[in-house]
Amino acid sequence: MGRPAAERREELIELYREVQNCRRCPLYATRTQAVFGSGNADADLMFVGEAPGFHEDQQGKPFVGAAGKLLDTLLEEIGLAREDVFIANVLKSRPPGNRDPQPEEIEACKPYLTRQIELIEPRVICTLGNFSTKLLTRRQDGITRVHGQPQDHVVAGLPVRIYPIYHPAAGLRSTAMLETLREDFKRLPELLEAARPREEPEDEEEGSPEPVAASQLGLFG
Repeated sequence: MGRPAAERREELIELYREVQNCRRCPLYATRTQAVFGSGNADADLMFVGEAPGFHEDQQGKPFVGAAGKLLDTLLEEIGLAREDVFIANVLKSRPPGNRDPQPEEIEACKPYLTRQIELIEPRVICTLGNFSTKLLTRRQDGITRVHGQPQDHVVAGLPVRIYPIYHPAAGLRSTAMLETLREDFKRLPELLEAARPREEPEDEEEGSPEPVAASQLGLFG
């Protein structure tokens, strides 16, 4: 860690442009547009879902449907907003009919997600559901078994705490699942606090770089 935020942001914008023109798998032919992700490019907390759905495919932004509204609510309940985090998916293109991602599609898109993590440098990655959890933990444990249990991993060469939870869509189908989601979300502030380094006195002449806020990433919505 430690690369200048502005430098990482410029490379993230280049990656965004590459994703928009991606033809690594057949999904490019059926998508309306690629969904790169959006939020704070210098976020300590990153969410990784499964794949864009209908509304995401139309708008080019992640989590803008009913599940996205629930995600916004869950963030608000713990004192956060989209502008504080970065949200992405395993796949950048919508699978037809919102079917599950195929192994070859995940493999084709994996370098983009790895690069996003490398450039954003999150300290905590909240994986939403089975696909992102299995991909980033490199384990086959299902979300039912591991949700709410932080795991320490190295991803893109960075030490990261991965925190698996259910996909917000599951909370729309069941009141009990919604309560489970809320309980898991409540642990995020303490996980973030524990993952942040202790602040050291800054050199008054050099100062410290300003965080890259979502407003500086107009390309990503």
